[in-house]
Amino acid sequence: MTTTTSADGTEIFFDTTGDGPAIVIVNGAMSTAADAAELAAALADACFRVVTWDRRARGASGDARDSAPEREAEDLAAVIAAAGGVEGVLGHSSGAVLALFAASLGVPTGALFLSEPPFHFGVDEPADDLADRLQRLVDEGLLQDAVATFQLEGVGLPPEMVEGMRASGMTASLALLAQSTVYDARLTRQVSTPTERMLGVPDPITILRGQQTFPMLISAADRLHAALPEAELVIVPESVMHRADPAATAKVIADRLS
Repeated sequence: MTTTTSADGTEIFFDTTGDGPAIVIVNGAMSTAADAAELAAALADACFRVVTWDRRARGASGDARDSAPEREAEDLAAVIAAAGGVEGVLGHSSGAVLALFAASLGVPTGALFLSEPPFHFGVDEPADDLADRLQRLVDEGLLQDAVATFQLEGVGLPPEMVEGMRASGMTASLALLAQSTVYDARLTRQVSTPTERMLGVPDPITILRGQQTFPMLISAADRLHAALPEAELVIVPESVMHRADPAATAKVIADRLS
């Protein structure tokens, strides 16, 4: 186990695999460093040194009550510093939002690879009080309710799918990540539409999305590309329904960083 200390004193766990130019993976909602193992292995096979990490309130990392999106940006900065600098950052889902947000605050991300970032651009926005309601559920010990509420309102999953996840025990398995849903809800609400600073990030940006994925994510990728005309939009057929295919995604990155 390797840890680094973020600016507010929170301990952040990270792991490293492979040799070569460094790439940091920023996971999406309700996931940990372990969930990026296949993607990290594919990037390592492509001759990269890959850093995976537990965002705060997940896995082996610590937490600080009422963390704002800026604290998560500082976490990424701490991981990058511990890695000795990076060639690029791959962010998936809310991790892509965090990567672009952090870059806009001056975090030295290098090339940005943004996989299906859930920017709303003012369309079908989650409720303003979602993060506060999630925090109340967590404080009351209703962790599965917090996860289910985030899935329904923050992600937009159909009620029958969420109910099925409860019945299968999947929601219970995610309960330990309930506090992190608060932070994802805060992040994606605060920068639901990218700020001018985010749209002015000078680093090379590649936007990735699957050909078969949720309609909202297709729209988000297209709108982000329109707002960032110098960025490249890459459709990855192998990535299906919001899962970044490891081999295909690694190839996109290797082709642009070789």
